[in-house]
Amino acid sequence: MEMIEISGLLLLLLMALLACGVWIAIALLVVGYVGMQFVGGGIPAGAVLATTIWGNSASWTLAALPLFVWMGEILFRTRLSEEMFRGLAPWLNWLPGRLMHVNVIACGLFGSVSGSSAATCATVAKIALPELKKRGYDENVSLGSLAGAGTLGILIPPSITMVVYAVAANVSIIQVFLAGFLPGFLVMALYSGYIIVWSLLNPGRTPPADPPLPWREKLRESANLIPVSLLIIFVFAALLFGWATATECAAWGVAGSLAIAWWQGSLTWPAFWASVMGATRLTCMIMLILAGASFMSTSMAYTGIPVALAQWVDSLHLSPYALIAALTVMYIVLGTALDGLSMIVLTTSVVIPMIKTAGFDPVWFGIFLVLVVEMAEVSPPVGFNLFVLQTMSGKDSNTVALASLPFFFLLVAAVAIITVFPQIVMVLPELAYGN
Repeated sequence: MEMIEISGLLLLLLMALLACGVWIAIALLVVGYVGMQFVGGGIPAGAVLATTIWGNSASWTLAALPLFVWMGEILFRTRLSEEMFRGLAPWLNWLPGRLMHVNVIACGLFGSVSGSSAATCATVAKIALPELKKRGYDENVSLGSLAGAGTLGILIPPSITMVVYAVAANVSIIQVFLAGFLPGFLVMALYSGYIIVWSLLNPGRTPPADPPLPWREKLRESANLIPVSLLIIFVFAALLFGWATATECAAWGVAGSLAIAWWQGSLTWPAFWASVMGATRLTCMIMLILAGASFMSTSMAYTGIPVALAQWVDSLHLSPYALIAALTVMYIVLGTALDGLSMIVLTTSVVIPMIKTAGFDPVWFGIFLVLVVEMAEVSPPVGFNLFVLQTMSGKDSNTVALASLPFFFLLVAAVAIITVFPQIVMVLPELAYGN
């Protein structure tokens, strides 16, 4: 029970530091240092800090992180979003909701090569919002579907969030990537299903279909999907068939993104330099947070808090479903104040022993965690996708948050589905690597 009290004290300290506006990484380092003071044996906190940060940052696996970030930055500055919209639009006129499905499909396609929720949301919104508004589509559903579908950037591999989780939880990045495919399609199906139902219930709020295009014209417009399709096929074929590691696939993704930008004529020096600097800033922020989190994790390992917490949860005799329900509520609450990466690095070292004790696979839990992080992306007040759409639409935060609420509950439904049917997550990793 003493360890539970220590963990409560450290949690209160962390919350106090964050409430005072201290940088997340610095707050993690401070909490880690304080935690080391509860360790007996005179272990020097400074030496542990130095060796932990170096050991966790000097990682070949972690090299995939800046590469995926850079790939998303490059594509963010090309005409990829406009080409995807033009390629998908002619084929969706027959569906209830019509062009609003472009939000879901385009976010899924771009998310599969960007790895970033905010980049996916912003890129697709740039072209989709003006087009949908011009054609008379309901603005609230357009905003909500963009907020929700933008989260696909971190669920459909490759994903920066998945890389961070895999490193923090010490599991295979490739297995987590493979585990994300079917849940990604599940979330896309839920989003499109909601749009269909809403459109059928509100027929007067959906504009009439565009004039049908000849088959040859449809194919000509679909040619705009070729560059991104080739990049997706190339990266995932290398990953799935073992031609390259996750880090090497990230490098090939960067090379492919540069090739697309050059082919489109948008690979100018200013655009290239902007992508480098954008990737550098984001990577430095993530790495600093990871450094603080690794020190706090090591500190907690020395104190024995993770084991004590796992034993305490086990003593409650919660059923596996009850544990997942409790963790879902916890992450929803955390998502109102923290961004997704911070949620992962703050909690992974504590929660992993719990879920192992309850009999859950860490790879499955990675996808569960990505889904609840997606909830954080559309949860006020710290919802990155809400910030993006608020800026791009000129609407106030309450309007955007209310528009995204149905899609938030669809993510809750997705968590329930993968919990009841875990094979949706595990079938591809098991096929590739065995049981």
